[in-house]
This record gives sequence, structure tokens and C-alpha cells, in this order.
Amino acid sequence: MLRHVDSASAVYGLMKPIRIAPQGAAPIELDPARILARLESASLPIGAMLCEALHAVRSHMGMEVAFIAEFSEGARIFRHVDGQTENLVIRPGDGNPLEESYCQRVVDGRLPELIRDATQLAEALTLPVTTELPVGAHLSVPIRFSDGQLYGTFCCFSTYPDGSLNERDLNTLRLFAAFAGQLLESQVKTRQAHESKHSRISDVLARRAFGVIYQPIVHLVENRVVGHEALARFHCEPQRPPDQWFDEAGQVGLQEELEIALIEAALQGFDRLPADCYLSLNVSPQTILGGGVGRVLAGHPLDRLMLEVTEHASIQDYLRLAELLAPLRRGGLRLAVDDAGAGYASFRHILKLKPDVIKLDSSLIRNVDSDTGSRALAAALIRFAEETGCKVVAEGVETEAELAMLRRLQVNKAQGYLLGRPAPLGPRPVPT
Repeated sequence: MLRHVDSASAVYGLMKPIRIAPQGAAPIELDPARILARLESASLPIGAMLCEALHAVRSHMGMEVAFIAEFSEGARIFRHVDGQTENLVIRPGDGNPLEESYCQRVVDGRLPELIRDATQLAEALTLPVTTELPVGAHLSVPIRFSDGQLYGTFCCFSTYPDGSLNERDLNTLRLFAAFAGQLLESQVKTRQAHESKHSRISDVLARRAFGVIYQPIVHLVENRVVGHEALARFHCEPQRPPDQWFDEAGQVGLQEELEIALIEAALQGFDRLPADCYLSLNVSPQTILGGGVGRVLAGHPLDRLMLEVTEHASIQDYLRLAELLAPLRRGGLRLAVDDAGAGYASFRHILKLKPDVIKLDSSLIRNVDSDTGSRALAAALIRFAEETGCKVVAEGVETEAELAMLRRLQVNKAQGYLLGRPAPLGPRPVPT
């Protein structure tokens, strides 16, 4: 929550109410602090809030143009603009040298923040725009972040002088500049965080700072390993679970690239699997919809591969997803829905995708021997699988008691630390 109302208390008594008159209506007296409170509570995008703030200030001052400018590498860049003059149109993104601006001179003290008539100031007359535009009245205050960093300025001006401007107007401008500074600081921090995440994921991809380990999937009746699930591991800072790396990649638009890279790495171990074992690969619906999965699996024996859909959120286009998977499934690829029982989304995936395998989530298997609720849900999913022709794999088996209960529930396949920890694959099998 922004704190502009608190910061305004010291100058509130010096500000005059803003008068905003809708077209054809009488002017309405409005309190600046109330306007800012309304903007803050409106849940508008930051850009929209800043534009409304500019319009409110310009209307109050009776100025022709109001804008927020950023100082960047010796230039003044107009980020948000309201109004225009007959001789000048300023568009967001336009810029000019900082040294040629009123903004720089106000910040360094060569010009005052409040100018009633620029033609009466020698310093202003050194700028060609003063007479060419011309500039009459001008108000400008710095926009600073909480650490004191200068972002730019909050300004408004007219082509004609205005002798009625006073300290109350300047305090109003300062109030709105403080509000803008908080919004812009939040925006800048969000952008910096995004850039940092993008750089981190890009570096992981460039250095291939990841690897794959394989967890065995055991047939409980035949007491043998029938498959392996490929699991990602990241060899870089920060140390954190793989799902957090994938979540971050998704936030910066690199999820598909990272998932495909991990699938490629997992497939490199395929020829080290026994001929009677399959390889299970985790993939999100977004990556399947991107079209890269079919390309990366080309040339591999699909009848020994299984895709595990890992998304915990609802899928928007199940039809398109099914269309992309159809040729792969016709070629023998099996489809599993992962984490069944962990939330509503997995049940929806089961109904819509009609998978070959349902993987019971580890949260459901944990204490399945003693937790009647988990056992009842697991039993229901197992019966559902029987009715629909699906196979079931239980994940996260860690105790003998859990394993015994799964046998009673007639689960034939399982994986977990009790049955085999994730590890690199051994050497390639020797041909017989």
C-alpha cells in the first residue's frame, strides 16, 4: 500500500483544492489527497494512474501540458504526457538532451521550481525553447525514489505567463510527484526483477548448468524396474528446488526453452536404459502447445516414452493440446497426468486428456496407511482408473507401511525413496 496520504500531511494545509470540470458542467472542488486515494484504490495499471494524476494536476493548474520525464544517460525521456499546445506535440518515448531542458536546470538549481513568466529569467532565456515555443509559466519538481535516487521530474507548463501561481500550487505538484515516485519505483523494481530473472535463466541455458537424474518406477507384483522418471537438477545459485527454476522461467517467457533443454538432456541417457524399460519425461501444457515436444522426440522410440503433464493450473485449450499429442500417442507415446490428488486441476486434466497413466501425488501417498482421508481418495482414483482403462503409479513411497497399503489397494506400480532414490544412470547395457 502506498503512503502518499501520510507524506502529504505536512503540506496539506498549503494546497488548494483541485477544480476539475467535466465538459458542460460546473467546476467541482476536489481534495488532492482524496484524488490520490481514489487512484490508489482503483486498481488501475500504473501507467493509467500516472496519466490520471497528470490530468488532475494540469486541470488544477490551468496548464496546457503536464508530463513525467525520466533522466537516462544524458537524455530527458517523456514517459507519460497529458495535453498539448498548438505548436508542440509531445509523445511518450520522445526525448531530447537533458542539458537543453528546463528539467535539468530545475534539479541543479539554475532555475526555480515555480516560474510564473519564463521570459523574465535570464537563465530560461538561454534555452531556445523559451522564445520559440514559447514557454510562459512552468512548474517542475524532482521525482525521487525512497533511497534518494533521482528518477526525473514531474512538470507542467503553458505557453503564456500565469502570475496567479503560488506556493500552494507547488506543494500540490510535490504531492503528486511523491505519489508518482512511489509508483515508478515499484515499476522500476518490477522491471529490474524481471531482467534479473531473465538473465539468470538465460545464463543457465547458455552454460547448460543443469543435469538429469533418474528415479526407478517399480512393478510391485513382478518386483522389477519397468521405467525411470527423468528429474531435473540445477548446478548453480541460488540453490532451490527445480520447480522454482521452472516457475521463474515461466515468468520471463523461457519455460518452453528450459523444458525442451531438459528433455534433450534426459534423452541422452535413453540408450543406457534396459530394453524393457520406458523413460518418463515431465512437461508443462504450455510447452506442448508451443510445438517443441514433437520435434525433440522425433527419432526416438515413442513406445518407450511417457509424457507427464505437470501443470497445477487449469489448461485453457484442451482441444489444441489433444490435437498436438494425438500423432505422438498414435505412435505409441503414453501420456500421464502427474500429481493426481494434489488439487482440482489434476482431476480436470484426467477428464479432458484421457491419459494412459494416473500418477498419485506423494501428498496423497504420505501416511496412506494411517490417514483415512488420503486412503479413501487414493482408492477412489484407483477405481476410476480401473473403470477408464488407466494404469496407476504411486509417487513418494517412503515406508513399508505405505507400500503394504498400496498393495492392498491393488496399486501395481510405484516409485519413491523406499524403492529407489533418483540417481545417474549406470553404464550402457552390454549387447548380448
